[in-house]
Amino acid sequence: KNPKSPCSLKENSSEVVQPFLMGCGTKEPKITLLCLAAIQRLMSHEVVSEAAAGNIINMLWQLMENGLEELKLLQTVLVLLTTNTVVHDEVLSKAIVLCFRLHFTKDNITNNTAAATVRQVVTVVFERMVAEDEKFKGLTEEPPAVQGNSNRRSVSTLRPSAKDAYMLFQDLCQLVNADAPYWLVGMTEMTRTFGLELLESVLNDFPEVFLQHQEFSFLLKERVCPLVIKLFSPNIKFRQGCSSSASSPAPVEKPYFPICMRLLRVVSVLIKHFYSLLVTECEIFLSLLVKFLDGEKPQWLRAVAVESVHRLCVQPHLLRSFCQSYDMKQHSTKVFRDIVNALGSFIQSLFILPSAGNTSSTSTPGSAQGGPGVAAVGGGLITQAAFEYRGTWIPLMNVSIQGSAKATYLEMLDKVEPPSIPEGYAMSVAFSALLDLVRGITSMIERELSKQEQEAAVRKEAELVSPPQRDSCPQEPSEFMSTSHVCVWEEMVNACWCGLLAALSLLLDASTDETATENILKAELSMASLCGRLGLVTPRDAFITAICKASLPPHYALTILSSNAANLSNKVYSIQGQSVQMVSPSSESHQQVVAVGQPLTTQPQGTVVLTAKNIQCMRTLLNLAHCHGAYLGDETRDWHLVWILGLKPAVGGVLKPGRAVEGPSTVKNTDLSAAQSLVSCLPRTHFEHHRYLDDVSLHHLINALCSLSMEAMEMAYGNNKEPSLFAVAKLLETGLVNMDRIEILWRPLTAHLLEVCQHPNARMREWGAEAITSLIKAGLSFKREPPLSQNQRLQLLLLNPLKELSNVLHADIRQKQLECVLQILQNQGDSLGPGWPLVLGVIGAIRNDQGESLIRTAFQCLQLVVTDFLPTMPCMCLQIVVDVAGSFGLQNQELNISLTSIGLLWNISDYFFQRGEAITEELEREEAVLLKQAQDKGEPLNRPFHPAPPFDCLWLCLYAKLGELCVDPRPAVRKSAGQTMFSTIAAHGTLLQPPTWNIVVWKVLFDLLDCVRKSSTTADKEKIESGGGNILIHHSRDTAEKQWAETWVLTLAGVARIFNTRRYLLQQLGDFFKAWEVLLDHIQSAALSKNNEVSLAALKSFQEILQLVTPIKDTDKPDALTMDVPPVLMESLQGSGPGRPLVRSDSLAERLAQRYGAQPSLPPPGEELDDSALWWSAWNTWYRIGTECTRPPSGGTDKLVFVPSQPFLTALIQIFPALYQHIAGGFSMEDLKKLGVILHGAVSVPISSDSSPFILPSYTEAVLTSLQEMVLTALDILQKAICVGSENLQVMYPAIFEQLLLFVEFSCKPPQYGKMETKHVANAKYNQAEWVALNYVPFAERSLEVVVDLYHKTACHKAVINEKVLQNIIKTLRIPLGLKYACPAESTWNLAVSSLLKVLSIGLPVARQQASSGKFDTMWPELANAFEDFLFTKSTPPDNLSIQEFQRNEAVDVEVVQLISSEILPFANFIPKEFVGRIMSMLNKGSIHSQSSTFTEAEMDMRMREEFSKVCFETLLQFSFSNKVSTPQEGYISRMALSVLLQRAQDVLRRYVEDERLGGRCPLPRQQVTEIIFVLKAISTLMDSLKKTQPENVDGNVWAQVIALYPTLVECITCSSPEVSSALKDALGPFKDFMQPPVSKVQNGES
Repeated sequence: KNPKSPCSLKENSSEVVQPFLMGCGTKEPKITLLCLAAIQRLMSHEVVSEAAAGNIINMLWQLMENGLEELKLLQTVLVLLTTNTVVHDEVLSKAIVLCFRLHFTKDNITNNTAAATVRQVVTVVFERMVAEDEKFKGLTEEPPAVQGNSNRRSVSTLRPSAKDAYMLFQDLCQLVNADAPYWLVGMTEMTRTFGLELLESVLNDFPEVFLQHQEFSFLLKERVCPLVIKLFSPNIKFRQGCSSSASSPAPVEKPYFPICMRLLRVVSVLIKHFYSLLVTECEIFLSLLVKFLDGEKPQWLRAVAVESVHRLCVQPHLLRSFCQSYDMKQHSTKVFRDIVNALGSFIQSLFILPSAGNTSSTSTPGSAQGGPGVAAVGGGLITQAAFEYRGTWIPLMNVSIQGSAKATYLEMLDKVEPPSIPEGYAMSVAFSALLDLVRGITSMIERELSKQEQEAAVRKEAELVSPPQRDSCPQEPSEFMSTSHVCVWEEMVNACWCGLLAALSLLLDASTDETATENILKAELSMASLCGRLGLVTPRDAFITAICKASLPPHYALTILSSNAANLSNKVYSIQGQSVQMVSPSSESHQQVVAVGQPLTTQPQGTVVLTAKNIQCMRTLLNLAHCHGAYLGDETRDWHLVWILGLKPAVGGVLKPGRAVEGPSTVKNTDLSAAQSLVSCLPRTHFEHHRYLDDVSLHHLINALCSLSMEAMEMAYGNNKEPSLFAVAKLLETGLVNMDRIEILWRPLTAHLLEVCQHPNARMREWGAEAITSLIKAGLSFKREPPLSQNQRLQLLLLNPLKELSNVLHADIRQKQLECVLQILQNQGDSLGPGWPLVLGVIGAIRNDQGESLIRTAFQCLQLVVTDFLPTMPCMCLQIVVDVAGSFGLQNQELNISLTSIGLLWNISDYFFQRGEAITEELEREEAVLLKQAQDKGEPLNRPFHPAPPFDCLWLCLYAKLGELCVDPRPAVRKSAGQTMFSTIAAHGTLLQPPTWNIVVWKVLFDLLDCVRKSSTTADKEKIESGGGNILIHHSRDTAEKQWAETWVLTLAGVARIFNTRRYLLQQLGDFFKAWEVLLDHIQSAALSKNNEVSLAALKSFQEILQLVTPIKDTDKPDALTMDVPPVLMESLQGSGPGRPLVRSDSLAERLAQRYGAQPSLPPPGEELDDSALWWSAWNTWYRIGTECTRPPSGGTDKLVFVPSQPFLTALIQIFPALYQHIAGGFSMEDLKKLGVILHGAVSVPISSDSSPFILPSYTEAVLTSLQEMVLTALDILQKAICVGSENLQVMYPAIFEQLLLFVEFSCKPPQYGKMETKHVANAKYNQAEWVALNYVPFAERSLEVVVDLYHKTACHKAVINEKVLQNIIKTLRIPLGLKYACPAESTWNLAVSSLLKVLSIGLPVARQQASSGKFDTMWPELANAFEDFLFTKSTPPDNLSIQEFQRNEAVDVEVVQLISSEILPFANFIPKEFVGRIMSMLNKGSIHSQSSTFTEAEMDMRMREEFSKVCFETLLQFSFSNKVSTPQEGYISRMALSVLLQRAQDVLRRYVEDERLGGRCPLPRQQVTEIIFVLKAISTLMDSLKKTQPENVDGNVWAQVIALYPTLVECITCSSPEVSSALKDALGPFKDFMQPPVSKVQNGES
């Protein structure tokens, strides 16, 4: 199992194999299969020795004879022979025989597999031999090269593998020859076809074996060739009988297709590989081949023979060897000539009908051309490519690719019967063979010729100073070339030209297919050219004559004057009505050209018809004359001139009106393509020749063509026939071939073509434009020395006609012109240099009336320029680019182009920015030159924006262009341009020098603002239905006015932003204040415009410019005020443009600044700019806007009144805080009053009913509108400022109070806006009222809160005291307090009460302090009125008031009384008497239940303010007497209180008694009972108090009043209520102290 190595295994392999062999011997199928598989495994591991191999083969042989496992046997043999080389000699032969035997079994699969195995085994045997040769290469001496006639060497000299191969090959020959084999012992049968196939494959695959080993080459000569010749014999002898019946008994053996075909294959291989060994034999083979083409041979034989010949024709070197070996030898067969002639005869024989029988073997060039061919009819009718001659029609098939011979019938190895050959197959193969033959020979010879000429040129270089001209043909070719080569070439040509010419002329005549004709003509052309190069005159002229004949219309009279076998015939051709005679006395002399006779008038019946084939031939002829003129001698030049002269009238005359050509035999020319095809057919050859004319002749030629063209143009006027374009085409060609000296002819050439471009005939001018643009493109792309970019004059000369085309009005011409520009840009854009202005001029020469497509094409050019070529053009042109881009923006044909061009301007600005320094330098250099030129002429420099530096001027041009676009009629363009312009200024403005900013501000920005303002105010208010197409327009943009409004907004915002971001820069300009005023004026007019969008935006811009922050030291900074917009940093580059990194822009700006020595833009620290003038100017503007917009309309209720919107007013008021920040220092009372007017006006403005749902809160919500919030914020900021400000500011407090109190009044009296009818929100159905007043209650209430807070802070300020602020507050509060339930909102009086209480709690102490000064005297009556109005209101509470609410309201009343008792009465001595009296009477009034008889019992129960009455009474009681009377004042209040109290008790008791009596048995209401009890209790308390008081303190009147009570009390005794009774008892008790006898005391008391 584990041997030491494979070697040891190999030594013992016989034993290893033995059991397997025995297994096979059992002949059991399964075992046999297993054993064979095992054996194969061993073999594949190469462990089988020679002996073992022998054993295996014997075993296999036995199996074969038993017919077992045949496929497996074959496989085993194959593995054995391919994996190693141990099998040799007899063993090998036995293996091979085994395979052969299996090839002839009954089973088809086995046969085929065996055949394949045999082929492979044969190959293996020869491969072994090749490998062996490789191995021994260089070790032993190579045998001498094989000599053709060497004798047979003994086989013993061969090495083992070679010997096997030799034996095998020899036996194959034997077998094919039907002899017994020497080596392959045991063969039983063999077929000849298989043998021939094996021979062919060996010869084809292993030619080197036969060429290197003499033994093998001997086999070839001695065995193979005789064998082939012998096998060919039936074919040679056989002829088809004259009667074409197949049944006629043939005396000789019939040719057999499979063998014949295989023999021809073997012959092909022999000729191809072993020609050098078998010269004589090959001669025999070739002669046989030629014989097989004979017409009497069977069709199939001719077909395979032609295929074989074709195989030879594609091997030109082989053909050359034939020529050298046979044709050039004396007494030898002219094999090469025979092959060619045989092909020719074969082709001819195919055209001759079988009935004709006889054929001439070779024909002279003339005899093939029988009469006027049928070709004229064929072309247009037959679709398939074919040949037709005298009624014989042969189709042409596509048989093989050019230059390769792919055979069909030589490959039919499986056919036994001869196949049927389709019609035309043989012809097609023969045709291909001819063409390949010509192609091969000519290309081979020309290659070698050129090679030799080069070598010769190198040799002669020293002698030749200049190389010979192309058209002077070397006189003696033999000087340059080795004679032997030349001889071979000449012999080859001489041998073949006759045959070729005969065949090609016949085919040309018969051809009906354009491609075939082209190929034939090419062949004739290249032969003529070759003959010319080799100096063979006769054949050359013969070929040319053939082409000439073919190019003439078929029914022309060809008068043969004289005929000469060697020379060309002299003929008179009548070409197109001109008689032209060609005289050719001898081939040597130059042919003279004589034009004979006058041009004839063409009679209609004699219309000349040129067929397509004629034209093809002419084309070829001209080609020949010019491409190969050098080899044709000078006569050709004269020839071609005749042709051209003859054809010019053809193009210009008869053929011009294409449809006018009559006659039934027209083929192609009935359509318009004729003229065209002819023009394009006349190749450039004639004109290329003008390359060699001198300048004068060239001018003559151009003039001639121009005049010819003028005639054609005149003819084309008026009639609508197809114009003649010949002259134009030729002018173009002349220009193209003379590009190297184009300056000479450029002006006359282009001047004429420009005229053509203006011709009314579209076709004519189209060609003119095509010609001129082609010339310009060619001129620019022509490689010159020095290059064109360095020759400015020439470049401008070339581009000038392009510019001239802009003056042509025809759109098609402009389209061509622009397409040309596009191509020039794509191809030469990088090198245009000085030509740029011209090119840009052409692109920019667009007008609105040109239509979209032209503008679109021109715009493509511009886009290409901007994206790719800005860096390559001179900087002077950048301004032109800006102008051109601007003009595309302004065109109104195509909106998208306008918008895109604005984008291009943005890209251009980016480019300026990136390349700033480079552009600046270049522009300054240019500027210096221009300035010098201007000074020399004594003129000022003419340049836009002159004084500014050139780079700045470039920017200014850009801004000016964008400015124009900003006022374009189309809104989209305006918008886009505006955004771009402001973004550009924002992003790149830093690059401008400060003086330039002056121009930007005044010339660009303010001019733009003026234009926009003017357009906006005059814009049409008519509704625009739709935006063109089916685009719907939003209602906010559906009039021109609204669209302009948008533009105004954008522009104003942009300018404001620039003023904001570039403030320091602008402030250094002298007239900044003036500019500021102008800007404010614009803001004002926008703000006051009657368009909400504009006015609101104007205020936003106002806000923006107020954000300028003057740099101040940190210590001085006030608290930053809260702003809607954060303060914008100075240098942030705002804008929609691509944000550039700041560092970079600044560094570039700084570098530019240094260049111009400008100061940096920020002010030096410490120096502060004095801005106050600016801010006051802004304040005045604000005030003007405010007064204007809040002034109520003067007219009546006119519907068209413009009322400012809420957002606008909000924004207006919002500006104030920012503005105030800057003017706080000088803000005076005067200004405050102005402010107050505006605030009041703003708040009074009503809302239009359609916007109210969005602004107003629902009535129930107490929310402020944003405008109201802002108004309060403004006042808040003011009061805060006054608070921290100096003393003199504080005089403004009262004014602020006044303002706020006005707002407070709004709660009860909403303000009027002029005479406008407004409805209150609550009852306005939104859609009915035109204007809706706001809900002022929340606002008034908030104002009231502010008043209270403010008063809290400022109650003690002098100004507040002096200006009677407290009195004003009370006076204002009196309104809601008096209205109470009648207030619009219940919250109002509630708030008013609480506010009054708060204010009094602060203000009364102040009033008491100031009592002496009399400053508050007027306040007390106001206060008394307020109390009275509130506590005893005239308004009745609403019916739906709940008990809880009533009680809540009562509690408020109680609070007021408590305030009186705590804050007023205790300090009565500081208070005026009248006031105190009014208070007391009020308390008295309150303590008595006043009730109306209308109340029901239940209601009374509720409505009587029991609690309130009680408190009033208690207060009265409290102040009735005081134990410690410190001042007379106090005593007075006590007395007053007492008398009031007693008076009240008396009233109550009397009423009670009255009611009791009237009520009968009905009990009295509860609260009345309570009241009486309360009074009775009070009386008893009073009595107690009186007792305790010193008698002198009690007034006599009091006693009187007390005693007067007694009878009334007694009256009450009859009451029915037990509670009253007990209270009465308590009250009556103390009276006992008064029951004293009447003494003098009483009298004293009375006195």
